[in-house]
Amino acid sequence: MKLQRHNAIRELLSSSLVTNQDELRRKLRRRGFAVTQATLSRDIHELRLSKGPGGYSFPNGNGSNGHAAAQEDDGPPSVEEMIESFGLRVRQAMNQVVVGTVMGGAQPVAASLDHAGWPEVVGTVAGDDTVLIICPDVRHAGVVEARLRTLLES
Repeated sequence: MKLQRHNAIRELLSSSLVTNQDELRRKLRRRGFAVTQATLSRDIHELRLSKGPGGYSFPNGNGSNGHAAAQEDDGPPSVEEMIESFGLRVRQAMNQVVVGTVMGGAQPVAASLDHAGWPEVVGTVAGDDTVLIICPDVRHAGVVEARLRTLLES
């Protein structure tokens, strides 16, 4: 199990930016690995990962501080990345969609939606752990909710 988990960590770091242990733990959980913080800390130590301003990276410089991060730095993070990192739940209320996030996650999620230019989104309002998405009508709100729910469940 440890080998499979280490391989999953390697895959995650080579394909996406991972900035903290909690984010890595959630991504591993989505891949079927439920790990404690202590186990994850040991894995990070055993894999000799380092953490810099660009997130975790491998000793040889690959991972989040390597080429993939340089490409991501060209623009704002995607809605997909922000929902994967911070999203917890989504619910439609008439022409609005409410996204629950981890504490402090609402602002980056709202900013990513604002920059994404989804035609179904009129605008967003973000608190600390909640994003309110305003849509022009109920139908468009349903489209946004379905799209975000798919991202949450993937």
